[in-house]
Amino acid sequence: MPALLPVVSRLLLLPRALLSMASGSPPSQPSPASGSAYVPGSVSAAFVTCPNEKVAKEIARAVVEKRLAACVNLIPQITSIYEWKGKIEEDSEVLMMIKTQSSLVPALTDFVRSVHPYEVAEVIALPVEQGNSPYLHWVRQVTESVSDSSTALP
Repeated sequence: MPALLPVVSRLLLLPRALLSMASGSPPSQPSPASGSAYVPGSVSAAFVTCPNEKVAKEIARAVVEKRLAACVNLIPQITSIYEWKGKIEEDSEVLMMIKTQSSLVPALTDFVRSVHPYEVAEVIALPVEQGNSPYLHWVRQVTESVSDSSTALP
């Protein structure tokens, strides 16, 4: 057990080191294309699980076509373990990682709920505080027409 202490103490310091590196980074620079700095939290990464690749691709294509998202990554073969109706379940699923404007998350959620086969679809979103400024500006540009119009989905 004493031999593990140096390893454990280094592992415990790892999150602190990563946090200090993250917070020590310079603020995002203005994008040459847009001329303005990225506003932290204005883009979100939303996560949706699907029962299979066919469903995930259909939803992904639809949200990009509707400009509710700039990009969707499909991560196949994840294992989800959860409680459902009093029973522990384990399923193979596909995880969708959806990049969109934070202001579009409610419309994205409504659309996903309307087409998703699950009784309760997982749709969770996290704001993006930092990242590659040109990419974050691209996400906003691609989805701009939807957020400007603030129209309801058909």
